[in-house]
Amino acid sequence: MNNLIRLVDGQPRLIDDDPWNLVRDGDEASGDRLILPLPLWLERREVGQGVWLAPGDEPEALQPWLAELPLIALDFPSFRDGRAYSLAYLLRTRLGWRGELRAVGDVLRDQLSHMRQCGFDAFAVRADKSAEDALKGLAGISVLYGRSALEPRPLFRRGRGG
Repeated sequence: MNNLIRLVDGQPRLIDDDPWNLVRDGDEASGDRLILPLPLWLERREVGQGVWLAPGDEPEALQPWLAELPLIALDFPSFRDGRAYSLAYLLRTRLGWRGELRAVGDVLRDQLSHMRQCGFDAFAVRADKSAEDALKGLAGISVLYGRSALEPRPLFRRGRGG
């Protein structure tokens, strides 16, 4: 997958050698290291394959297999569709997902900082955009006032030390 940014030890890095292949509807679903749509993943349940959720999918369907999944991708079919933010937060906070959580689809620079706060740690930037430029989007917010997947305490609960 080209144009991939991943957080490595909390720092954003461009990834040149991503082994994962996202399988969209109608794509050939064969090979190693596939990210399959939820219905196809549930049908196959192959160990070592990743899964991607569309905005209307229920992440709770994955709960029995969360410990063995290597990667979950959440799809942004349009930058105007924010349902994947809620899915990411749900996966990180309520379902306890600790593996790679990747944003795919219409992923743009201006969204990355907020995506990170919701729990994403990998970002497949749209192919016609610069991933190098998108790295700057992860530095967008310096102080968070409310809760996030990264910091569950609101600012007033953190005290002076942050």
